[in-house]
Amino acid sequence: MNNPENLKKVKEEWKEKKVLPLLRKFPERKSQFKTSFDGDIDILYTPEDLPPDGYDQALGFPGQYPFTRGVQPTMYRGRFWTMRQYAGFGTAEESNERYRYLLSQGQTGLSVAFDLPTQIGYDSDDQMAEGEVGKVGVAIDSLEDMEVLFEGIPLDKVSTSMTINSTAAILLAMYIAVGEKQGVDPSRLTGTIQNDILKEYIARGTYIFPPDASMRLITDIFEYCSKALPDFNTISISGYHIREAGADAAQEVAFTLADGIAYVESAIKAGLDPNVFGKRLSFFFNSHNNFLEEIAKFRAARRLWAKIMKDRFGVTDEKAMMLRFHTQTGGSTLTAQQPMNNIIRVAFQALAAVLGGTQSLHTNSFDEALGLPTQDSVTIALRTQQIIACETGVTDTVDPVGGSYYVENLTDRIEKLALDYLQKIDDLGGMVKAVQEGYIQKEILNTAYNYQLKVEREEQVIVGVNQYLSDENLKKDILKIDPVIEEKQRNKLAALKRRRNSQVVEEALKELKKAALGSENLFPIILNAVKSYATLGEISNTLRDVFGEYTEAVIL
Repeated sequence: MNNPENLKKVKEEWKEKKVLPLLRKFPERKSQFKTSFDGDIDILYTPEDLPPDGYDQALGFPGQYPFTRGVQPTMYRGRFWTMRQYAGFGTAEESNERYRYLLSQGQTGLSVAFDLPTQIGYDSDDQMAEGEVGKVGVAIDSLEDMEVLFEGIPLDKVSTSMTINSTAAILLAMYIAVGEKQGVDPSRLTGTIQNDILKEYIARGTYIFPPDASMRLITDIFEYCSKALPDFNTISISGYHIREAGADAAQEVAFTLADGIAYVESAIKAGLDPNVFGKRLSFFFNSHNNFLEEIAKFRAARRLWAKIMKDRFGVTDEKAMMLRFHTQTGGSTLTAQQPMNNIIRVAFQALAAVLGGTQSLHTNSFDEALGLPTQDSVTIALRTQQIIACETGVTDTVDPVGGSYYVENLTDRIEKLALDYLQKIDDLGGMVKAVQEGYIQKEILNTAYNYQLKVEREEQVIVGVNQYLSDENLKKDILKIDPVIEEKQRNKLAALKRRRNSQVVEEALKELKKAALGSENLFPIILNAVKSYATLGEISNTLRDVFGEYTEAVIL
């Protein structure tokens, strides 16, 4: 039976004698048994479906290359993943209140959501910000707002993740300045900034500058923080938004790691050592509904990244080969119809992330398809993580799904498909070139379109949307942002501009413009501007004057 050829023969006999007679009486469901990337799913998996490289090369042990089974030898037997809830709305005062509540309920890390004007470099009093202040996150115009946001929260005691990209350097500078005002040396700060601009060109659109200028800012952050903030993750290379835009599991892995390759290449070109800055790279993945496929996706990404760092970039330090990642449950999987069903979706997605070996986890609230989450729904989302951690038993051993014939087969297939995409991207001249030509965007658009067709044909069932419908009252308690907040924020900003030393601000911005025209590291100069209470919009506009703004090419 251990002989692969003999096993294959026995499996075929089983299908002929046992499966086919049963199917003649009771046919299988009409569903197509396919993965998200349209791979066929066999009726049964056996040892012949395990990775061909053998245990040592394909799986190994947790905490060692190729890290398929996890980046830490003991994983959750030592400590649980960092439990985060993505939060931020209205003013800094309101968000601070929510953060304190979440910390009091057992959350172990903060995750900051910024409003749209903050994300794309506009102050709350800018015409471009009208109607958007505080709507999808907290409004941060200056260091003063950041001080209020973290008032009473010691930055040497919490890990903070900031979902910010085009203005990441400015927000990180504000965070450092707040820490210093609290008496916290930057070297003691822990957390992550997303700082992943390439996925903005691909999937979200909150970019400001052309790719070359954006990549310069990112590598400047790498260089500065490698010395000043050794325990801070200076980028979170994000597949989350790529998946939200419609990519499948294999594309999420491929395009995320392709972005990672571009950042490593850029950093090496700037003279940085991948054995050093590689330790501060982190990743951010989505967790979707296909439970076993998602577990395999995380394992494939971890193994493939280790190989990339070792074989492509010659990294010798195993810590710089590790793919450490944060996970957020799938926002696009939440439904406005029968929203309580989302609690179940989120629980399974969170469990997949844990079984896949995540280092940090955010669970979406069930009402996010309707609006900003309420305090009650956020608490349920946090309790979901705590129940998984403390009651399910899945944290008692490392990689409990390891060795599953199906999971190992899926892990191998996703890795191979991702490698095919990486080769295609290399052939196009790298990720920046592939994005500029629209190749990545086209691939995601086609996948999203085909998925929507499956939903409309009911080949993909979404409970409460295209099957198992019910008459329901959709009126729920929804958190709404008071429009008065925009006026308050503008008044606060006006008061700051009257109080601050305008001459000092003007000098700081002049220094920034001069540096941007040259080639020196911009981060310490941005930090100086932040400390002068120059606003986010003023700093962004200074850089706009030098770098210009990026206009996306039309994709047909």
